[in-house]
Amino acid sequence: GYNDIKGDLQMHTKWSDGNNTIEEMALEAKTLGYGYICITDHTGKLAIANALDEKRIVQQRKDIDKLNKKLSGITILQGVEVNITNDGTLDMSDKVLKQLDIVVASIHSGFKNPREKITKRMIKAVENENVDIIAHPTGRLITKREAYEIDLDEVFDAAKKTNTVMEINSYPERMDLKDA
Repeated sequence: GYNDIKGDLQMHTKWSDGNNTIEEMALEAKTLGYGYICITDHTGKLAIANALDEKRIVQQRKDIDKLNKKLSGITILQGVEVNITNDGTLDMSDKVLKQLDIVVASIHSGFKNPREKITKRMIKAVENENVDIIAHPTGRLITKREAYEIDLDEVFDAAKKTNTVMEINSYPERMDLKDA
């Protein structure tokens, strides 16, 4: 049940496209009994999401470090949600990603690419040593957008080899991965 949940590793704040500050998120998580959260604001070239560049990632780290000193009973980790580009590379340098606690990668464009291309893009991201989690692995938005064509079995095989986590996104419009 809900009491078994110890933390959340995918959270957006006002730093990108979220509605709350890091401190507000941490305090609410603490009231839920969480021991940790990871702030994973969007990075790179995703302008629609007010994505963080390298300079803002450094500023955010300072903010998180201050809050970790100030708040007790909860640990705030710093991560990012980085975009998987059209060729499967990430739109933030490995030098920056290496310094973060958690790196979440996801596809935000090219949804109409052929199945083989989307699968290759995803596998290339899975194979990046800095990627810990693949977010919303099918890209669907219920009532708004169908899932893109992807060979999830191939992606799961690659993820198993690299110990990359596949997110189960419980946001009502995503519910991704599907139960099947």
